[in-house]
Amino acid sequence: MKIRMQWKLMASYLLLVLLMGGALYVYLNHTLADYLVSGIRDNLFNEARLARLTVTRQSSDLHSNAPALADAIGKEIKARVTIIATDGRVIGDSEVKAADLAGLENHLQRPEVQQSLATGNGSSIRYSSTLRTSMMYVAVPIRTDDKTSAILRLALPLADLDKTSESLHAMLGAALAVAVILSLLLSYFLSRVTSHSLRAMTASAARIGKGEFGRRIPVRTRDELGDLAKVMNDMSVRIKGQLDRLAAERNRLDTILRGMGEGLMVTDAEGIVTLVNPAFRNLFAIGEEVEGKQLIAITRHPDLNEAYRRVLATDSERIEELTIQLGEEKTLLTHWVPLQDGETLLGVVAVFHDISDLKRLEKVRRDFVANVSHELRTPVTVIKGYAETLLEGKLTADPERSGRFLEIIYNHSERLAAIIGDLLTLSEMESGDLSLEVSPINQESTIKSVIALLGEAAERKRITITCRDLNIPAKVLADRGRLEQVLINLLDNAIKYTPEQGTITISSTLEGEMARISVADTGPGIPAKDIPRIFERFYRVDSSRRRDQGGTGLGLSIVKHIVQLHGGTVTVSSTPGKGSVFSFTLRAA
Repeated sequence: MKIRMQWKLMASYLLLVLLMGGALYVYLNHTLADYLVSGIRDNLFNEARLARLTVTRQSSDLHSNAPALADAIGKEIKARVTIIATDGRVIGDSEVKAADLAGLENHLQRPEVQQSLATGNGSSIRYSSTLRTSMMYVAVPIRTDDKTSAILRLALPLADLDKTSESLHAMLGAALAVAVILSLLLSYFLSRVTSHSLRAMTASAARIGKGEFGRRIPVRTRDELGDLAKVMNDMSVRIKGQLDRLAAERNRLDTILRGMGEGLMVTDAEGIVTLVNPAFRNLFAIGEEVEGKQLIAITRHPDLNEAYRRVLATDSERIEELTIQLGEEKTLLTHWVPLQDGETLLGVVAVFHDISDLKRLEKVRRDFVANVSHELRTPVTVIKGYAETLLEGKLTADPERSGRFLEIIYNHSERLAAIIGDLLTLSEMESGDLSLEVSPINQESTIKSVIALLGEAAERKRITITCRDLNIPAKVLADRGRLEQVLINLLDNAIKYTPEQGTITISSTLEGEMARISVADTGPGIPAKDIPRIFERFYRVDSSRRRDQGGTGLGLSIVKHIVQLHGGTVTVSSTPGKGSVFSFTLRAA
């Protein structure tokens, strides 16, 4: 459990240790590094002075003996020895062959050489590009007859010094880490001892804050902490009671909102959405969170936002009907109620009823009544007119004409019977009362029997009916009578709308487990705008499928329902001026 005072105390201990440790680290690092460098420099100067004694004994011919002397001294003291003439020329070097000395650059301007000439001792530390490491250089003059005849320089790599420094850094870092760890342990122990009471109270208060209202903070003292514990215990009891009541109210409200079929939205006075129910989200196809957003930001329907503004402006209840576009057109009956506290407007509650289905059903009902009335008016009018003529006795002397009138009356009564029969068939299909006797049916023989039935009508228009692949598959699962009804309707339409000397092609293909039977004609075709409605009751394409071509206008609707009852689908494709293809699927036997 985190206690703020405990962490502050631990942080103060840690900060103190870090400051002291850091200062000590910097001081020791700088001091010891200087000490090591000074020790190496002094030791190198001592070796340089001893080497100078050796060189001085050979001063009689120093220039000629310099390469050998430098090589011998370098092997003894394990350092690079360079003998430099007073003009800066290198006349001996333990690391360079005598033949290559002439190629070395002049050393007169080297810092250690200049210091040696000026003060008698010279030293410097710099990076050697030849050896690719930092080097310490010391130089002493070689005097002959009280004058400087050459400079003796020793060079030592500082790689060992770097290793020593790294070891020193590691030791100091380890010491500092140990000090930090010890300080953390000590500060943690001390803070726990000094803040035990507060930690216990904080732990109990945290459990209460998480909803464990049955827990009580122990009251161990009679000081301010004890009083605080009593107050918090009393507060816990009161909070539990309030939360229980709020939870019950919230659950009841959530249940009501989820069970509502109507969309519900609540906004504040600024138009910020504060509450919506699942039905509202489904109605407006909203997936993201909307609470806390402006109404215009979650739905950009102008009519909806305009209705909301009218409610704010009039400050009164309103009932309006709105039409919105959400992939498809929807009609909503909206009920707007302002939320008020006295004269102050707190927000708006809106309830949305989706009445799109009711509107569509009303339109279907009106269209159906209009279509049925239109379809029935013509035969009824004809029957009435011819019957009145016969009843008036005007054709008593003309039996032949009377017979023709009776034939016309009979034909139109047959048309009335066909319309009523088709309407009854559709009603049975839609109500689910129609039963099918499904069995394996040979589709080739069934199709050919339908062709024979309608062959005379095709011959009168000199239409050629072609069959292709009717045995693929050989049998389908269907009700034979209903299958013949589907084929008769499709083939009859194809004959009616195919011009003289046209062609009708009936074919069958296997698509997985389904057989697709197609009837293609070479008629005028169907415009693309009419195809979605071609299977509606009484629907006709004005440009080519005229009522004077006969039929009840219910055939394709019956075809669709029969195929769907068999578990299949019916489709149509058409190219205006080139013909149409009606096809349906049945399960292969």
